[in-house]
Amino acid sequence: MKIDEQFYASMLNSLKNPIVFVDTTHVVRYVNRAAISHYKEGESLLGTSIYDCHNDDSNKVIDEVFAALQNGEEERLITDSEKHRVYMRAVRDDRGTLIGYYERYEPPKTEHEKP
Repeated sequence: MKIDEQFYASMLNSLKNPIVFVDTTHVVRYVNRAAISHYKEGESLLGTSIYDCHNDDSNKVIDEVFAALQNGEEERLITDSEKHRVYMRAVRDDRGTLIGYYERYEPPKTEHEKP
């Protein structure tokens, strides 16, 4: 089996949660199948600014968390609701340089998982 770009795309497309990868200029560079289905803009998000998808308050959060990611933080919780938790997660190259970020979704804990 050849491990190439198509392999990684296939792996990300197998995930049930949306993945939208954004580069350090805040441009959407990748969306998986779940994201295409989840967001009304779907595949047309590619090449657009993540700022165009959010309101001013959300864009302030993006800027704040992005600065933290640039300073070495790996992940931060940005939404915690009964529906889901959403984290903004750093993506780094082999040297540890930030190359972008994505939102990571988690379902809420079930009653038996809560402390």
